[in-house]
Amino acid sequence: MTGSEESPSFRLAYVPGVTPTKWVRIWNERLPDVPLTLLGVPAAEAFGVLRDGGADAGFVRLPVDAADLSAIPLYTETTVVVIPKDHVVAAVEEITAEELADEIVLHPLDDTLAWERLPGRPAIERPATTADAIELVAAGVGVLIVPQSLARLHHRKDLTYRPVSGTPESRVALSWPQEETTDLVEEFIGIVRGRTVNSTRGRPPTPPQPKKKRPDKGGAQRKPAAGKSAGKGGRGGSGGTAGAKGAKGAGGAKGAKRGKPRRRP
Repeated sequence: MTGSEESPSFRLAYVPGVTPTKWVRIWNERLPDVPLTLLGVPAAEAFGVLRDGGADAGFVRLPVDAADLSAIPLYTETTVVVIPKDHVVAAVEEITAEELADEIVLHPLDDTLAWERLPGRPAIERPATTADAIELVAAGVGVLIVPQSLARLHHRKDLTYRPVSGTPESRVALSWPQEETTDLVEEFIGIVRGRTVNSTRGRPPTPPQPKKKRPDKGGAQRKPAAGKSAGKGGRGGSGGTAGAKGAKGAGGAKGAKRGKPRRRP
């Protein structure tokens, strides 16, 4: 938890181009009593803000120093070239880096792409920021290759952009200090990863309930009830008594015949 125990809060940093609106909305729905503060920081300063405790977590651009920061890669951005609307490249849907060989490609000091070799021709000097480079593109000085989110961030009516292949890509990640994985950080990780409010992460699993045995219907039919057995036995007993009486009566009759004296002639 950050802040005081009585009033927890969460500070989320984000670099230019990243739009955290969706995740912030979900946070406010699930944790309305924990205010979330957004901190926009330059890409080059984001890691320092996390290390110094200026933010609990942040959306950054990879790579991240794994020695003291944890990171979850989220998505990879399309790389585009920013050009004036009347530029010849605006007539095509996509371009390759090799097709920019004759263009002056601006390389701002805050560039977020890991270039091995910049395509095209270099400018006389490097612009200080991406925003400055955008102004130079609008002035017709050169073109600029950036992640698509930065092209949208610096949108101008007189500029457009097209996807460019054969260039580095920028990956966005959620990062936080390894030693500060608090409960609130875990909550935000769950939101970013799409876990629902009913997720069992961090909760003890419900123990399995024993299955109820179904009654053996066949056995119940085969096994006579006590009352029925008694009834059958009673009927059998009555029959036996009647038979005994019949036998006794028959025997008595025969005995009576044998015991009658014969008359002599």
